[in-house]
Formats: sequence, C-alpha cells, structure tokens
Amino acid sequence: MSDTAQPTRSHRYWIPVFLLFITATAEVYLNSQEDLDRNFRAWISFGIPVLCSALVLIWFLLLSGFRWTTRLLGLAIVVGVGFLARQTIRVESAIDGRGLLKLTWKWSPTKDELLATRLAQQPQVKPVEKVTQSESADFPQFLGPDRRNEVKKVTFDRNWADNPPKLLWRQPIGLGWSSFAVLKGRAVTQEQRGGDELTTTYDLQTGTLLWSHTNQTRFSEIQGGDGPRATPTLQDDQVYALGATGILDCLELKSGKTIWSKSVLGLANQSNPVWGKSSSPLVYDDLVVVTGGRGNGPTVFAFRRKSGDLAWSAGDEEASYASPALATLLGQRQVLSLNASKVISLDPTSGKLLWSYTWSPKDKWPRCSQPLTFGTDRVFISAGYGLGSVVLKLSQKDGGAWEVAEDWAVKTMKTQFNNVSILDGFVYGIDDGFMACVDLSNGKRKWKDGRYGSGQSLLVDDILFVQHENGSIILVDAKPGGWNEVGRIEALTGKTWNNPVVANPYLLVRNDQEAACFELPQPRGDRAAAK
Repeated sequence: MSDTAQPTRSHRYWIPVFLLFITATAEVYLNSQEDLDRNFRAWISFGIPVLCSALVLIWFLLLSGFRWTTRLLGLAIVVGVGFLARQTIRVESAIDGRGLLKLTWKWSPTKDELLATRLAQQPQVKPVEKVTQSESADFPQFLGPDRRNEVKKVTFDRNWADNPPKLLWRQPIGLGWSSFAVLKGRAVTQEQRGGDELTTTYDLQTGTLLWSHTNQTRFSEIQGGDGPRATPTLQDDQVYALGATGILDCLELKSGKTIWSKSVLGLANQSNPVWGKSSSPLVYDDLVVVTGGRGNGPTVFAFRRKSGDLAWSAGDEEASYASPALATLLGQRQVLSLNASKVISLDPTSGKLLWSYTWSPKDKWPRCSQPLTFGTDRVFISAGYGLGSVVLKLSQKDGGAWEVAEDWAVKTMKTQFNNVSILDGFVYGIDDGFMACVDLSNGKRKWKDGRYGSGQSLLVDDILFVQHENGSIILVDAKPGGWNEVGRIEALTGKTWNNPVVANPYLLVRNDQEAACFELPQPRGDRAAAK
C-alpha cells in the first residue's frame, strides 16, 4: 500500500510582505513632503497602516490558505479585541491641532472631574469686589489693543536664562480656548465648568476671582473639545462676551451684572458652525459686531451697545471662525470679515457692502485667521489646510466703486487657527507648525524653522512671544535674516491653543486646564543700557 502525497498549502506570504513594503514606502514618502499640509499628512499617515491592516485581514481570511478553523479563530480574536476596546476606551478630544483623536481609558477621570479635584485642592478664597491697583497696560480685546496681534513699548530683559519671568500666580481654570482681555487690573476670560458656560473676571496681580457670570449651556465637539472659544472685549467698563453656542452678553466690568443678552444664531434661525462660535466681538463707536452661523446669511450682525438692539446685518453666506476687524483702506474706515468662502468689507455705520473677494470653494476648509491690512491699500489673508495666503490690492474708481485684485497668492504661511503679525514689510506667524517669515512684497518665504505645533504667537515690539502647543513660551526674533530663538520658559503643561497676552509688565497664559500670570523681568545693569 503506497502513501498518497498530500497537497501543499500555499499561504501566499508574499502578499502581506508586499503590503508592508508599500506601507513603509508610502510613510517615508509622506514624511519627506515638507510642503504637504501637516493635518493631511497626519491623517494619511494614520490611514495607510489602517488600510494595510484591513488588507492583511482580508488576505488572512480569504487568500492565506490556512485551515478555516485557524482563520475563524483569528477573526474571533480581532472582533474580541475590537469589542474590548469599545468597552474600555473613550475618545477625549484631539491629541493636537492635527485632529487625530486622543484615546484614554473609560475609568480615567474626565477633564471636568480633574478640574473639580484641582479646585477642591485650592485654598478657599472668597471672591472679592475690590481689585488690586495695577500699573499694567491694557490688553482689552482679542489680539491686543488694535486687534493686530501686537503690543508696543514693552521693556523687559530678554535674557530669560539668567533673569526669567517671575510667576505671580497659577490656578485651575475651566475648559475652553478663550484668551484673556485685560482692563484696569481685571483679567476677563470665558470657561466651561460642568453645564455652565462662564464669563469670569480675575484680579490681574493675584488671580483672585472677582466675579463670574453664568449661562447654562455647554458646547461639545469631539475634535476641538468642550467650552467657549472666543475672547471677551472690554470697553468703557463693559464686557462683551460671545459664547460657543452663540449667546452674546453685555456685562458690567465691575460687577458682572447683565446689561443685555442676545442669541445671535436665533436671530436668523442659523445653526452653529461645526467647531462652535469662535469669533470675538468687535466694539467701536456705539456698536458691537459679531458674526453669525451656518445657513444663508446674514453673516455679520451689529448691535447697539447700550440696548442690544440690532442696528444692521449684512452678508449672504455662512460665517467661519475668524473675528471681524476694523481697518482703514484708502482712507476709508471699514469692517473686514473672513467668512466661509469670501472676505467682505462693510461700511461700519450702515453695514453696506463695500467690496468682496471669493477665496476658494465654500465650506471646503475653515478660515480662522484675521485679515490684516498693511500700507494704505493691502489686505493679507491666510488659512491652513493647504490654502496658504493671499495679498489683496484695493483700488477705487472715480465713482467710488471698489476693485479688488490679487497682488500675490502662495502656499506659504498656512495658518490654521493662529494669527500673524506684520513688522517692517514682513509677516511672521506659525506656518503649518513652524515659525516662518514671509516677504509681503512678493510672498517669498525668508525662513521657516522651529517646531511649535498648533501654537500661537504675539509680536511684542520686535520679538515674538510664541506659545508652543505644549504650553511653553518661547522668544523668537522678528527679523527676516533667520530664525533665532532667544529665550524659553515652561509656562503651562498640556495642549495649549489659547493666545498669550502681554499687559505690560505681565504675561498671561492659559489653556483648558490652568491659567498663570508672570511678571516680565526688567533689564539689569548694562543690559538695560545696551537695549
């Protein structure tokens, strides 16, 4: 009796080997593309291994040649691991500005629970009504006194290695990406505590809570996280605060008492933008101006400061995330608003449309950065997600009609949700995670260096205060000759998307977990003379 040869099973191992080779090659190629948007690169880099894993699973189940008992056992293990992960893991916002989701154990404390623990551990300080006398300069609105992301005439020692800023106070704070506005020794911000969205005011020098105003609402979004995004505006002893769900409050600066309140999105039956209302109120003359939401216009609303009555509304498209700004072009004052697909200019008194510029398809990617004017007739606009930046040149015909032309458009300076500053013909900002300098005359990049993630920056005279996404504050020279980091302090810990504030001589920083105030060091000895 002869033995019968058993057929040899072909497992086709070359298939998973080939897939792994293609995956590794694609990852190397992606990471070599410096000009590819970091968000796209991160998601594609994440997606390729996921696709490879799915294809390997298909090979294992259908083409591997293993016994069916082995294949079914492997499938059961995959399904079991997936089920176990679903029962034990939750999504907690994004890892960073690239949007990749952060996973954590379901039994680990939430940010709300961590805040409650930190507040319970804080010394019990009763809120007070009297503010400490402060000699600080004011920083009364988003991006500074003129909403140009700069402050001037600030004298301080730049040698932070030998003479670092002095920590005055540090304390827990509620969720949200609001920054501080400072007026008369009061620091005002917005934060989320449980189901309450708060506008809070702290003593600038001590961090003592002076008052809080509550709206019982909460905005939640899985990538951006929970809480308010906009920064209050302070003027004439009043606070104008726009919450993430579109509630616009006018409050007394001294007491927090409500003067009036409006639901901006309710006026035109609009829905909230995906990442919540993020635009900070613009205050001038007798008006407070904010943007709307999703759906057909109006895009921009102006309310009377005293009564809250609607003065005018304008625009016919969806709003985005940038804040309205007051500017002067060719001698004429106007309100600029960067929206979902257009930049529009409005007469500040009547809301009449002066000019508009359509920039890329509607709703393709969010626009978060402020339009910034320079010269007498130029407007700089920028955005992330591969859009880059454009300089517009404005002119007027004899009859007064406005004309808009592109001076240049490039892929450099891809701001995401940070803002730029302009100094001596150059623009400085975080370009897709790196600090960069671009020549405003032609759009050519002078330099790009220093990894700061989705951080923020503020121009202080001729130096940049860069708020790294990890919480550090770094000093970088605002000079076209090259990137030069001259100082650094570890100001905060954890993801930080909030804008830093310099209310001379104080530096205020916060994120969605803690807030801190530092006193800037004063020049010592011959360093003062040299400066």
